[in-house]
Amino acid sequence: MNRRSFLASAALPAAMNTGLAAQLTARLPVKKAVLLSMLPRELSFSDRFQLAVAVGFSEVECPQTDDVKIAEEIKKAADGARIRIHSVMNGDHWRYPLSSADPAVVERSMKAMRTSLQNAHLWGADTVLLVPAVVNADTSYQDAWRRSQKQIRELIPLAEKLKVVIAVEEVWNKFLLSPLEFARYVDDFQSPWVKAYFDVGNVVLWGYPQDWIRTLGKRIVKLHFKDFKFKVNPETRKREAEFVNLRDGEIDWKAVHAALGEIGYQGSATVELSGGGREYLADVSHRVDMILAGS
Repeated sequence: MNRRSFLASAALPAAMNTGLAAQLTARLPVKKAVLLSMLPRELSFSDRFQLAVAVGFSEVECPQTDDVKIAEEIKKAADGARIRIHSVMNGDHWRYPLSSADPAVVERSMKAMRTSLQNAHLWGADTVLLVPAVVNADTSYQDAWRRSQKQIRELIPLAEKLKVVIAVEEVWNKFLLSPLEFARYVDDFQSPWVKAYFDVGNVVLWGYPQDWIRTLGKRIVKLHFKDFKFKVNPETRKREAEFVNLRDGEIDWKAVHAALGEIGYQGSATVELSGGGREYLADVSHRVDMILAGS
């Protein structure tokens, strides 16, 4: 081996490492979305959607809308701004959970889900976010599991007809407290119309988002992005979570980026933060870009 070939062979591992590093930190093929509720309420729907596009968002998640005229207005405004409504956030799952023992409460929840599915169909969205159950002093974990699954199974034919996925989300409802449980809950339906809506921030109190992402894998159809930092309450001496802007908290976003890359996630990521004006929204959009780029 002469000097030139030796130097070339020595440089090969370095080049390979550089290429691998570039691959690992490549921007994820994920679409940036914002909640409608984060956009200035004093603006018209049209102006809100145009603002979202102007600061860099390509999609929006809208809440359940019972008024047909308002739903039509939202569709017209979104079409005019050329922004996609990718998901609908069901509005009654907390107040009227599917896990309730009261048939009237359950029917109210089912009605809301049917409305949300119809909203999604009208707007061209492919998912409806659903908090499936609430465990409390009156509802056991087992009952929450059984009751909610029974009702969701009744909704699957409508979801299939409308081509809209029911996306179950993990929240602070004392339910689906581990990634293994979440995976099993979704798998029990054996249906492509029930998937996972994974909130990166909601698991920080008891787990690591990257672990949940790897466990849930292809079950994840949509993402929520939020961030937290922890502080100790001087009175109770307990750690409490405080909402902060993206990348200002304790989430390891590089680890989240790596996990999303490993599972090949290519869906949407919706920011779920407090609202604000143009400058604030532009900053949030930039922070999402940094997360998706693995910065």
